[in-house]
Formats: sequence, structure tokens, C-alpha cells
Amino acid sequence: MAALTLREVLDLDPVRASEPVLLAGQGALDRPVRWVHSSEVYEGANFLDGGELLLTNGFGLTDADEEVRRRYVRELAARGAAGLAVEVGRSLPQMPAEVVDEAHRLGLPLLAMHRVVPFVRITEAANRAIVARGLSGRSVVRPWGDDHTAALLADLADRAALNQPEVEARSALAGFHPGPGARLIGVSVHGTREVGAVDRAVRLLGGAGVLRAAFPGDVLALLALPGPGGSGSGARSASRTGSASRPAAGTRSGSASRSAPGPHTGSATRSASETRSGSGLRSGDPIRAVQDAFRTAAEPGLTVAVGHAVDAGSGWLRWSDTLRAARTTLELALTVPAAEPSVPDGPLVTSARALALERELTRGGIDTNRDRLARLVQHTLGALLAWEAAHPSDLVRTLEVHLRHGCSPTRTAALLHIGRQSLYQRLERIESLLGLEIDDPDLLGELLAAACAHRVVRGMGAASMRGLRTVA
Repeated sequence: MAALTLREVLDLDPVRASEPVLLAGQGALDRPVRWVHSSEVYEGANFLDGGELLLTNGFGLTDADEEVRRRYVRELAARGAAGLAVEVGRSLPQMPAEVVDEAHRLGLPLLAMHRVVPFVRITEAANRAIVARGLSGRSVVRPWGDDHTAALLADLADRAALNQPEVEARSALAGFHPGPGARLIGVSVHGTREVGAVDRAVRLLGGAGVLRAAFPGDVLALLALPGPGGSGSGARSASRTGSASRPAAGTRSGSASRSAPGPHTGSATRSASETRSGSGLRSGDPIRAVQDAFRTAAEPGLTVAVGHAVDAGSGWLRWSDTLRAARTTLELALTVPAAEPSVPDGPLVTSARALALERELTRGGIDTNRDRLARLVQHTLGALLAWEAAHPSDLVRTLEVHLRHGCSPTRTAALLHIGRQSLYQRLERIESLLGLEIDDPDLLGELLAAACAHRVVRGMGAASMRGLRTVA
């Protein structure tokens, strides 16, 4: 299909609302428009690549002499501009005759817009239409064939060069329409090449919309959960993005798997009925709601990582951030041992916030931080590691679990499946070897970071032996 023409751009509602009058270039209305751009800079032609319709309020032409105005038009034509649209009546009382004459001479379409319409409305509508036209006329070149959803998710996850109108147009083409106030959450699922777990989770999250696709290593998804009083993205998602409808009453969706809270699993699982009723959404915690849904919907053996919750209106870079956070979290969940024991049955469901410390320690890549983390571990926990090398013990793990749970003896003992007296003996040994009190507030951050770094370093060694890819 051909590109959007200038004639078609002029037929868009926001453009028509500006009451445009074509003053020159009547024979060039069928030339393609590559982009619509606005600029009040007189030297704006220098920033064009060709094929743009330039919008301006004419301020740069008000005090310019005749030759300067003519040169402005000549430079636009020389850069291959598709046309010039000038707002008249405010900054520029009327279109200068020399501008009309020069545009006539060069065959450059010249529009006088007689009614004020915010340029952002015109550029958004036009550029969205341009992108949608381009997408509908070609197949996206991707290893996943002509799946527009997979191509869009790949571009977002890789932070490929995009812009907001393009992302919105491509999302709409895939049937993804995040509503006002919707919260977007990236999800990465390992252990399957099927999107069924995502679709089942979406059904439990009544009112959610989704983009999802299977990739060679995992399944990637972007969920849109309704904001307060909102309706998310509605049920308009295309069949390839899964159903967004709420299951009928009494629909069986499987039982929730329960696992101990920890950095790889998050908090204890709620019941399936609580998940189905959107308890996480009512409490204002969309991350918890998504985790609960996947604990119910995902098969045993799958690993699910949930990214951040971002505002759908915050721009495509934030959309990218939550997908990248989910993917990075999945890599860490697969390569770094968990800090705490967990019940083996059911899926392993974690989140970017549960692994926030691990992600910060490995920012820029695990391999890049290997030496730095090893030095941190040796400096802070060297005495404990030396003891563990000579005596069967579990001191470093005990220390981390204790710190992660507010130094609560009751909680720590329960998670480690030991008696309180045995825990007290371990804690006394740790303090004796380190020569400090582990509940000293000044030490908590350093000790927890070092214990976490120890797991990361151990995970790097294991991943290297198994030939696994580590986080980039």
C-alpha cells in the first residue's frame, strides 16, 4: 500500500479543524508525507531529512525581509519538504506575498491555517496515521514471521529506536489499547514456548489487556491493568493477544501454588478465589495481583518474572523499562540461587522489586561486576567464608535470611527449619567471627549487600559451568 499522501493528511480531523487554505503547490498534493514536524526555528530546514510537512506559527517570518522569507521557502524545497503549513492570524497577521510567490515558483505546497489548533494534536494524529499506513502495507522483517506483536515486543525489550506515535500505532494494529490511567507491567516466562499461561493469567485479571508472543527462549508479555475506576485496555485485544474477559462464575482455573516468601518468590500466595476477584488490584498493588494470577495460572516448573508497574501514558521508554526489568529479573532468577528455601511444587514467580538488590549489584551485566562483587564479599564476609570452608555450616545464608526479615528470630528460624536455640547459636558464631553486632543499623546495608553478592557470585560460577547466558 502507498504511503500517506499530503492530500490524505489534509483530510485528517485536526488538520481540517485548522481551516487550511492551499495557497500554492496544488499539483503536488499526492506526494508522500514521511512525517509531520513542527518548528518555530527559522533555520528549521536544516533539521529536515525530506518528506516532512512542516508546521509553524510564522513567528520567524514576522520581522524578516523579503529575501530572507524567499530563502526560507527555497531551503525547505531544497531539503525535499512535502509542504509548509503556516498559522496566520496570531504571530503572522497574513501570509507574506513573497512566500506565496516563491512557493508557487518551486511547486511547494503552502497552507495557511486560519484557526488555532495545537500542533501536538495535528502531529500526533498525522504521524499515527503515517505509521499505521506503513505497517499495514508491509511485513515486519523478524525471525518470528509477520507477527506484529512479536516485532513490537522485541523492539521495546531491546529499546530499539522508536517514537510514541509509532508505538501507539503498532499497539493498536495488534489490538492493544491501554485505557486512561492503565498500569503496564512486563512479564517474562521461561520453560515453555506456549502463551497459554499468559492467557490464563489475563483471564484471572479481569479487565486486563495484553500483548504477548513466544520467542526462542521465553514468552514475553506486556499487560495493561485498569487504573482506579478504569477499564484497562478493554476487551478489544486481537485474538493473538489473548482474551481479556473475566471468567464466568465457577470457572475452574486451577489451585494456587504456595511457596515461602523470598527474593525469588515474593510474598505468600493468596487463594485462587482472591486472585480471581482482583484483590491485588483493589489494594492498589498491581504487581501482587499479577504475581498471584501467574501462581494460579502457570504450570509447575515454569519461571515467571514480573517487571515494574508503569503508567501507560508515561511514554514508550517506560513501556520498554518494565519489559527489560522482567527479562533481567528472569535471567537472575534462573542463574542466582534463592536466598530462602521454597516449596518445589508450582511455578516460581518473582518480580523486579523482589530482586531489586540483585539487579542493582549486577547493573551493566553480571560478568562486568564479577571482580567487584567478589571483593565486596571477601571484604565483608571473608571470616565467615573461611569458617564455612573448614566446618559444615550455613552461616552466610543464615545471616542473609535474618537480615531480610528484620532480624526476627521467630521468622528466621521458621524459614530455615531450625529451632530458635540453634539459630541463636549460629548468630553468636557469626558475630564472633565478624567481630560485630549484626543488628547494628550502620551495618545492615553492607552485610545484606555482601550476602546477596555472595549468591550472585555463586550463581555466576554455576551458570558458567552449565553454559548459561548471564544478564547483560
